[in-house]
Amino acid sequence: MIRLIFPCILIVVPTAVLWAKPIPQDQELVYQTLSGSDSYIEISRTEYAERLRGFWLAQCIANWTGLRTEAQRRVAPFFTDEDWDQPSARNWRKDPPEPVMIEYVLVPDGEVWGADDDTDIEYIYQSLMDEHNVSVLKPNHIREGWLKHIKHEEENYLWVSNERALNLMIEGFAPPATSLPINNPDYDKIDAQLTTEIFGLFAPGRPDIALKLAHLPIRTTAYRDSEWIAEFYVIMHSLAAVVDENLSQKEQVFWLAEQARKRLPDESYPAKMYDRIFQEYKDNPDKDDWESSRDALYRRHTGQTVDGYNYRSWYGAGINFGASLVSLFYGEGDLKRTIRIGSLCGWDSDNPTATWAGLLGFMLGGDGVQAEFLEVKLSNEYWIGRTRVGFPDRTPGLEGDDTFTLMAERGVHVLDRVVLEEMGGGVDLEAGVLQIPFMQGEIVRAEY
Repeated sequence: MIRLIFPCILIVVPTAVLWAKPIPQDQELVYQTLSGSDSYIEISRTEYAERLRGFWLAQCIANWTGLRTEAQRRVAPFFTDEDWDQPSARNWRKDPPEPVMIEYVLVPDGEVWGADDDTDIEYIYQSLMDEHNVSVLKPNHIREGWLKHIKHEEENYLWVSNERALNLMIEGFAPPATSLPINNPDYDKIDAQLTTEIFGLFAPGRPDIALKLAHLPIRTTAYRDSEWIAEFYVIMHSLAAVVDENLSQKEQVFWLAEQARKRLPDESYPAKMYDRIFQEYKDNPDKDDWESSRDALYRRHTGQTVDGYNYRSWYGAGINFGASLVSLFYGEGDLKRTIRIGSLCGWDSDNPTATWAGLLGFMLGGDGVQAEFLEVKLSNEYWIGRTRVGFPDRTPGLEGDDTFTLMAERGVHVLDRVVLEEMGGGVDLEAGVLQIPFMQGEIVRAEY
């Protein structure tokens, strides 16, 4: 339940069903509550944990679904809706490619979701905030955390800007120097888009605080346009906790996008890309015809510079931001439809798809995500050890080493600290609620 608390006034906004058990307190944190004379947003801690569980679960579904088409279509002709439930030549990293069906990847109960780059860096960041008992990560926290939890030489499941950043850290650099073009020529790639959304969830209803939390993690790998794109996602995730639930899911998603657009400098290519694709969506009488906008995106930015952007690599920040907008607008807030369009869009198809699925999964909650896929009871187990090292096995006896439930509970502890230390808010443990002061002012546009 979300409640807007004003002196002598109470506004109740209905939300999802709560978890059956309360979230325990963080024993390393001193709790306080706000007084009755304060104005604030009140959010249930147990409900928020359920939403975080939905975030992790939906990200994994979309990540592994999108991997079946990743990098297969970098130029025309692209996939269309007719290719869904059809075989495709995945895996592009193997020779010869392995045939696989393009379909939703659903890991059943009793098996385990493997970590991948859409979830494992966010896992690192949450763990570092919890381990160091900080709300805002410092350069040494990020550098030491990366060096500890990411393999240096053998297969480490890093690519482009992330890989460059790790190598720079090994040489002694720390963020934000790891994102500067003079050090990292891959600063304009997709990486920060898929590793920092979670910071929005650590600052519900407070995009100003979310941007503060996310700044250095984003600047670990991204600069300028790619940085602003990552911030766009962070803002949407921050506001998802307080969006008006009397609106339809489609209206909620479009409102979130409209608010995040305020951050993009009008002169930047992400802003122009957003405006153009949104206008194409509105002008298209056939909302099932997402392919026309995707194809127009490709034609507009291939072989020429339009609105300040020219598509050069399938893992570029720009082309994948454009693809993500196509799946967001035409997906219209429907989780399954958004995953399907994102997976078929092309380019680095697992990454934007996982971003939107995480957002929608958070809005639905874990049980809501399960309700979208009634044909399978979905696994709650997660295996961070597939890609990252140095973490404890939190589930001895199980195939994985963590669960989405445990990850969500630890996420609430991080959130407790952010509310208390960065927002000047309160956490009422007896009532089981977060007390979040309202943001003063509007979303600030980034400087071009």
